[in-house]
Amino acid sequence: MRPLLALALPLLALLGACEDQSMRVQGRYEVYGKAPLFPDRAEARRPPEGTVEIGALAREAALREPPPVDAALMERGRQRYEAICTPCHGYTGHGDGMVVQRGFPAPPSYHEDRLRAAPASYFVDVITRGYGVMYPYAARVEPRDRWAIAAYIRALQLSQGARVAEMPDLAEKLP
Repeated sequence: MRPLLALALPLLALLGACEDQSMRVQGRYEVYGKAPLFPDRAEARRPPEGTVEIGALAREAALREPPPVDAALMERGRQRYEAICTPCHGYTGHGDGMVVQRGFPAPPSYHEDRLRAAPASYFVDVITRGYGVMYPYAARVEPRDRWAIAAYIRALQLSQGARVAEMPDLAEKLP
């Protein structure tokens, strides 16, 4: 019994001396803190030259070809447009959203001739890279959703520019 006790006591003493090894207690750098390990002493590191972010190639491929336009894509475009774009562009795309009414610079109306003539890929590119005071939404909006928003913008352009003469069924129903 004595040898067992002689072995157990040092083991207990060793276990009691252990520090907390969990993930919550560990050495780390604070954001934008000093890091003496690196020559420039900066904590934030650039990715190594020639590396590609996980999923970047798939996102680029999704941006090259627009998905087929169907009811589901249009509905998704409407949802994403209303959630992301209406604060500036407004519900009808005239550039009269709530932040514009509060003093933010107005974006161009989607109903200008220049934007009516622009290809859908132009809107996808602006969503991706930003334009003017609009910052890029590449990190916030998935490529398929960018195409969906562009399709919905086209629908807005058609809806706001429609003429009654071009819609015979509707023209017959008017008094």
